[in-house]
Amino acid sequence: MSEPFASIASYLPRMAEQQPHALAIVCPDGRDRHGKARYTHYTYAQLDAQSDLIARGLAAVGIGRGVRTVLMVRPSLEFFALTFALLKGGAVPVMVDPGIGLSSLKTCLAEAAPEAFIGVPMAHAARVVLGWGRSTLQTHVTVGRRWFWGGTTLERVKKAGRHAVPEPLPKFAPEDLAALVYTSGSTGTPKAVVYDHGNFAAQVEMIRDLYDIRPGEIDLPTFPLFALFDPALGMTTIVPDMDPTRPAEVDPRKIIEAVEDFGVTNMFGSPALLDTVGRYGAEHGVKLPSLRRVISAGAPVAATVMERFLGMLEPGARVVTPYGATESLPVASISSDEVLGETRARTDEGAGVCVGRPVDGMRVSIIGIDDGPIERWDESLCLPTNEVGEIVVKGPAVTRTYYGRQEATALAKIPDAEGDGFSHRMGDLGYLDEQGRLWFCGRKTHRVVTAGRTYFTVPCEAIFNTHPQVHRTALVGARRDGEIRPVLCVELERKDTAGDALTAELLALGAVHEHTHAIDTVLYHPGFPVDIRHNAKIGREKLTAWASGRLG
Repeated sequence: MSEPFASIASYLPRMAEQQPHALAIVCPDGRDRHGKARYTHYTYAQLDAQSDLIARGLAAVGIGRGVRTVLMVRPSLEFFALTFALLKGGAVPVMVDPGIGLSSLKTCLAEAAPEAFIGVPMAHAARVVLGWGRSTLQTHVTVGRRWFWGGTTLERVKKAGRHAVPEPLPKFAPEDLAALVYTSGSTGTPKAVVYDHGNFAAQVEMIRDLYDIRPGEIDLPTFPLFALFDPALGMTTIVPDMDPTRPAEVDPRKIIEAVEDFGVTNMFGSPALLDTVGRYGAEHGVKLPSLRRVISAGAPVAATVMERFLGMLEPGARVVTPYGATESLPVASISSDEVLGETRARTDEGAGVCVGRPVDGMRVSIIGIDDGPIERWDESLCLPTNEVGEIVVKGPAVTRTYYGRQEATALAKIPDAEGDGFSHRMGDLGYLDEQGRLWFCGRKTHRVVTAGRTYFTVPCEAIFNTHPQVHRTALVGARRDGEIRPVLCVELERKDTAGDALTAELLALGAVHEHTHAIDTVLYHPGFPVDIRHNAKIGREKLTAWASGRLG
């Protein structure tokens, strides 16, 4: 076993000692009679003390080290205090997106076999009515008013914490279980990714060094889980006034208001959110001079979206896009300077989307496309430069396994020949260029294989995305007359522009490129299905069924 160390939660008391009165968490708290946003907050000292208190109280009611605990609380002061309390006490938070659907949610919770459930009243009511975790849950904590479901409340947990004897933070080995974080399920059933304490520690160090994040910065994280890194990095978290499950539908005025109210320096947003806010900003001439760094992930960020958003920022500010997944983040990163100055032109010609150079400490390789498991790593698996294959990564931020999913783990992980390490198959296709940069060409499961050739989605779609009337496209393999045909699904900027003339223009764009000239079917869709987490990954499985139905 490795040398014991404190968990990621140990960063919080360190920061509380360094900057006790600095704002740690700021949450919206309604509006005054003039419509101006009101806020409530914890300083670093307050967040540290409150999470200590709750950690002691949770241990007193049976939620201690190793207890798998579902947390269903909206982004709030309580959410952050509870999360750090769970980590401080060594409990194992089970993080599931509530927007994945009731059926998937029940499946996920049955799989995780949680022993404790902390949630708002609505979450507890759903738990009881729908039978979530009925056979395994032993401890229930309600954040708010408790009704008919029994258990205790957060207020009583705090009371128990006040009477408990303070103890030092427990020590962990890097490989000890820290949390179960579910994937979004955008390409299948959500899977519980096992995070150990070493993974979390590596992520904090990599993100800090990669983007030169320093204590005292002010962050607006529009995806709640990313906000959990802020206290470890010494940043103030401004919780946005939005529904985190619908970033594409965010009210841009509320995002802009938060940036202006606090002089936000760093912002995390999905490509869909940046698109919505950027369009509003361009239309209304909005400027955000305090914002120096915008981090966007969840799907490739279109150059037009970067360019539009940068129009609100000062010279020298940038949009950066880390590449990765729930199982491994960050893997690579690229800045808007390089995208707009160089790689954009190649993307428009069908070269794929450049996601940058591997992060220090991460090894990126490209192997041949194979849908089955690979028993052992061997360098002979690697493809040469500029050849498209599956992206494989290795490094300290890479998670080792899926919880309770041996088959999925076997498909995603490649053990080292020596048996003391492993690589992770991202499930994405791409290649490395002569400069060592990684180019993304789409998901492996989304490639369209016909009798004549294999189509990679992102390089094909880029050709058609250059048309000014196109918002985005999705290439799917639809069945027609017993054969798989490449079909281009199109979402337009304005729905009333669809027609034979536009179809002819799109087919003409494809005809001049070798990898798209055989695509001869275009279908217009009113609005693509997207993932719940970032509203950016296209639900291609649903589009495939829709297109097959349209083709008969």
